[in-house]
Parts: sequence; structure tokens; C-alpha cells
Amino acid sequence: MLHPNLEPSLALLPADKPVVLLTRHSLRELAPNNGVPSYDLPLTPEGVVLAEQWGRRLDRPISAFYSSPVGRCVDTAKAMNLGAGLVLPITQTTVLVEPGCFVHSIRHVGPLFLQMGPIAFANHHFRHTLEGILSPKEGASKIIQHLYQSQQQQQAGTLSIHVTHDTILAAFIYHLLQQPTIEEHDWPWMMEGAWLWFDHSTLYWLWRGQLGQVDLADYL
Repeated sequence: MLHPNLEPSLALLPADKPVVLLTRHSLRELAPNNGVPSYDLPLTPEGVVLAEQWGRRLDRPISAFYSSPVGRCVDTAKAMNLGAGLVLPITQTTVLVEPGCFVHSIRHVGPLFLQMGPIAFANHHFRHTLEGILSPKEGASKIIQHLYQSQQQQQAGTLSIHVTHDTILAAFIYHLLQQPTIEEHDWPWMMEGAWLWFDHSTLYWLWRGQLGQVDLADYL
């Protein structure tokens, strides 16, 4: 099941710009004992079907796929590709991997993440400087630079899909929203994403029906 605000947002996207869908992967198997999911947890059969159906229902021409190298993200991109009736290459990038975009020393950050869990850790990250991790703005800058550079190759009216993880998407979008505290209902659903597009000086985004923008000069 898709988040109820996701598909209706298609009608709000600009027709004269290339648009990005930065999305969490589709439904995956649960981690043992509800722990932190490892890289090898695959999509469920239902997750593959959901990604195929979503790819089929997208009403903008898809021009490119990018993905975290983790299997469930690549498989989400493959399923969306198939559902859309396409055979586009899937470009894998570590910018989208968990936790690589924000973390530069897992040795320092990993134990705290395991102790706190993803939502509490995200809230701590929003409000405090942590050794071994980029600030929310620095991490968001890496993602924005990746998206901006990839969009230079896309045509107006097309859609590029970038498949990532919940922790990356949450840290990114709630930084843009300047929301320093999040709760469980704020957390990205599986297969939920943010819509983004650029003009010469501004990044625009659409998340759960809420439209926002930031100056690109602050991030590039």
C-alpha cells in the first residue's frame, strides 16, 4: 500500500521541469526480533508487486533510475523499471546507501544508533553535533548535489527515480522542512518518496502534500 498522499502529488508536479522521486525501497522482510535491518534483507513478494504496480501507474516518462547498492533498493528499481515497461540501466551510487551519505565513521556512530533506534537517533542528530556524522545540512548537501547533477541530463517533463533508505530520506526531508523532532507517524513508509525539482536558483520539494523550497546557493 502506498502512502495516501504519494500518488495524488503527481498532479501537482510541474510539466516544464524534470522531476526527481527520491523514494524509500518497497516492502522488505522484517529484521529478526524487530532489530536493525541488515543489508541482506530482501523485498517480500508483496514488495516486488507493489513496486511494479507503482512503476506502471506513474504517468510521467521515466528517464533514469539511481539506487543504493543494497539489494532491496536495486530490486525496487528493477521492479519499477519492469512495471513501467522499460529496460533502463540502474546506476548504483553510495550517496543513496544507508548510512553512507551522512556517516563518515560508523565506528563512532553505530553503537549509538543501535542503542537509540532510528527515530530517537534521528531526533538526536537533528539537535546535536555528533562525532562521526555529518550535520543534517552537510548530508543534505551531498544528496542535493547528486540530484542536481543527475538532473542536468534529463529532459523537461520526465521523471528520474532514486531509491534509498528510510534513515536517509527522513534525515533529508525533515532537514529541509526544518522540523527538529519527528515521531513514528512522520517516518517514511516503505515505497514512500519525496518529489523534487530545480530551477536556476531554487530546489522545490513536495512531501505528503506539503510544498517547500530552499535556495540552492545554500547547498551547492
